[in-house]
Parts: sequence; structure tokens; C-alpha cells
Amino acid sequence: MKRLPATLGDLKRSRSGAFARSVKDEVRANLIARLKAGGPVFPGIVGYDDSVVPQIVNALLSRHNFILLGLRGQAKSRILRALTTLLDDAIPVVEGSEVNDSPFAPISKFARERIAAGGDDTPIAWVGRENRYIEKLATPDVTVSDIIGDLDPIKAARGGHVLSDELTIHYGMLPRANRGIFALNELPDLAGKVQVGLFNIMQEGDVQIKGYPVRLKLDVLLCFTANPEDYTARGKIITPLKDRIGSEIVTHYPEEVELGVEITRAESWTDRGTAPRISPLLEELVERIAFEARTDKRIDRRSGVSQRMPITAMENVVSNAERRALRSGEDDVVPRLDDVYAALPAITGKLELEYEGELVGGANIARELIRRAADATLRSHAPHADTDATVMWFDAGAALQVADDASASVLRQAFDTVPGLTALVVEHQLAPQDDDALFTFACELVLEALVARRKISRNERGRYGRARDEQSRRRRADEPPDDMTA
Repeated sequence: MKRLPATLGDLKRSRSGAFARSVKDEVRANLIARLKAGGPVFPGIVGYDDSVVPQIVNALLSRHNFILLGLRGQAKSRILRALTTLLDDAIPVVEGSEVNDSPFAPISKFARERIAAGGDDTPIAWVGRENRYIEKLATPDVTVSDIIGDLDPIKAARGGHVLSDELTIHYGMLPRANRGIFALNELPDLAGKVQVGLFNIMQEGDVQIKGYPVRLKLDVLLCFTANPEDYTARGKIITPLKDRIGSEIVTHYPEEVELGVEITRAESWTDRGTAPRISPLLEELVERIAFEARTDKRIDRRSGVSQRMPITAMENVVSNAERRALRSGEDDVVPRLDDVYAALPAITGKLELEYEGELVGGANIARELIRRAADATLRSHAPHADTDATVMWFDAGAALQVADDASASVLRQAFDTVPGLTALVVEHQLAPQDDDALFTFACELVLEALVARRKISRNERGRYGRARDEQSRRRRADEPPDDMTA
């Protein structure tokens, strides 16, 4: 491994020109190299290739500070953290500098005095890309001192300095991000007077600290995130600051179920030592729960339904399947429909309900979303499935109890007794015939879709029967209508 220069003299004799460029020029140059090489600009960011990523690329090529505007759970913070991959492996700084002073253009009195005293023997330290990214969550209690800095009397006393000496300054997070990336999440929550403190760095590239007559010519890439509800409805980003942000980039949820499934598969923790066997139909069902929720009028669309919902729901689904396998002594962990219902705690907490939704209740809405997602999943794979024979069987008074602890082989035998059910699964190739566990889930999916269509009924204990039996039971119990409960 090549030894890095340890002194200013060594650095001057090396490729010093590469370290004299600004951070925005550095990001731009590395981005251009990545674009020429091909491949993803931000590995691990899925679903934004034709929308968000090109806009970010344009902003970086333009050397803009930018803001990501989007609802919760749209990978805004992940995108900002991925920007570090566009930084150099390491940059040289004056050793001991709190603000990553460039050996060629120091901005602090500490670094200037050290270089003046040491000359070419001034020691050089190296800062890696991971230490050149500073992220702060904006909250109402964040002060100008936190972001910019303040005079520190204790520092003055210990160093024997008067308060007017620049060496008494305690630098905030923004100066410490010099020659790097400073990301501020939820910008509208930052107090107006603190936002004013960002004016100079946005326009002139410098900051002033506590009225002290010193200007730090910072070199920093500023990135922000905001929720549209905060950004527009409450209007908490002050207009002069908004005007200084170079590019506004709007993020979004996955526009296709397949992309959502890909994200959930990558982000959810499902490998518990032994990877569970998850039906592709179940993966799609879990994802479609979020898609259904985002269009439900009883759920607050301004808050959105985070992508974290299907991720945490899938983790709960696998956990319930794992629990069942542990109780039964089985090694094979295969999630079933009951496991999706067991994941309600991971769903209801992600739903912000409107008034109508509050009347119905989060749990009831979540159960309905599961059924609608099952119906949408079946329609996507078997749009013209003939379910008449199955419905007629239940209409004749037959019933089917799906026990949570029943084995896959037992369920397979039970489903074989339902006219047309297993034949439909085979005809539309919803699951392999020789895999009882995946095959029985496909059968459950068909039955759940029929419940969503109100062709049959299902109670909370997993008993399927004719639709009018369930409706009669609800009337006797004075329960809400069928579209409001499970």
C-alpha cells in the first residue's frame, strides 16, 4: 500500500493539484467518471432510475445544493448517505484542525499559524470519505450555536486567550463539515432564525459566528430533506432560504409492485440463520397492502404510507411462521396467510387515519387492506379465474376451518375437498404442485380473494363459510357493516 504524505512538503511533491479542488468539483468529477463507467449511480437505491436519480445527477453536475422533497419512507436519507460514494477515498488536512483545513488554503487561525510556524514540516492528517459526511435532524430546539458555532469562555480560559481571539471559537456542525457534505433532515422544523444563519453559506460560501469579525470561507455541499406537508402547507422554510436552494427534487413511493417487492426483499430481515421459503405470491400480497393503503380515502394521504410498512410487516410475517415452526418442531419455515394477519401490529402503526378511519379502527382497516391485497394479487396472476364451483360449495352450507397449527399436508388434503380450488391453482400455475406448503398458501390466497369479493366469509379464527352466514352473524351482534370489519 502506498504511503500517504505525512507533511506539507511531502504533499507538495505529490499530486497536490487533485486536493485543491472544491468538494462540489470533486463530487462532479467522480460522478462523471461513474457515468462513463456505466452501472448504477447509487447502488442499492431502487425505483428511481428514471425519475429521482437523473434529477440528482443534474443537480450535482450543476454544483447545486439541493433538497429532497417527499413523504416519509421514500429513501431520502439513504440517498444523501450514498453521496459519500462520490467523494475521494481520503483528503489531506492540517493535523489537529477542527474544520478540515486544506493545507493549501487554510481557513482557521489555528491552521494558518501552524503552517506559518512549521512550513513544509507541518504535519498532515488524512480524513476518509465516511468522516466527511455530517447529518443532522432538524428540530425546533436546534440553535445557531449548534449549526454555526459560538464563543467558548472555557476554551479561552484554558488557552489563555481573550474572548476576541478567534481561537476561542467553538465550531458548530456546519464548519466541521468543511470540505465535505452537510445533510439537514426535515429542514422545515428548523427555527426561522437558524435558517437565516444559513443564508451566507448558501450564497457567499461563508459563515459568521456570534458577531465575531471573522468569516470562514467554507467549502461544503449542502443537502436537505423535507416533507411536502411541512414544506408547502405549513410553509416553515423561509422564502429567502428556499430561493437559495439550487434544485428541488421530488421523491416518490415505488410506482410498480415489482419494484416494491424488490425493495422489501432487500431491506427486510428474513434470514434467521435458515432462510424461510417465502411464496412470491405472499411477497406480492404484503407489498400490495401498502399500495392499497396509499389509495384508501380513510388513510391520510398527506402523511403517506411509508415503505417501512411492508418491510416491517414481512419481518413480522416471517417471525410468526418461525414461531409456529418452533412450536411444532419443524425445520421448514414457510409463511402462510394467518401469518399476514399476525403482522397487524407492524401495519396499524404505519397508518395515519382520517376521521372516518378513526371511526372504523386501524385494525379493521388493516384486515380489509389484507383482503383487498389478496384479491389484487389473484387478479394479477389469474384475471379470468373461474371460482363458481368453489363459491357454490360454500353457498350450499359447507365450511372450512384453517387451523394455524395444521401442517401443510393436512391443509392440502382439506383444500382438495373444495371443488375447483386446487384445480384453479394448478391451471394458473400459482404454485408448484409438489410443494405442499407453497401450494396451500396459493389456495388460501384464492379463498381470501373471494372473501374480499364478498363471495364467501372468513372469521377471525380462520373459518371460511358462505357469505350470508357472516352477514347474519354481524347483524345479530350489531357489528359494523361488512366493509368495516374483518
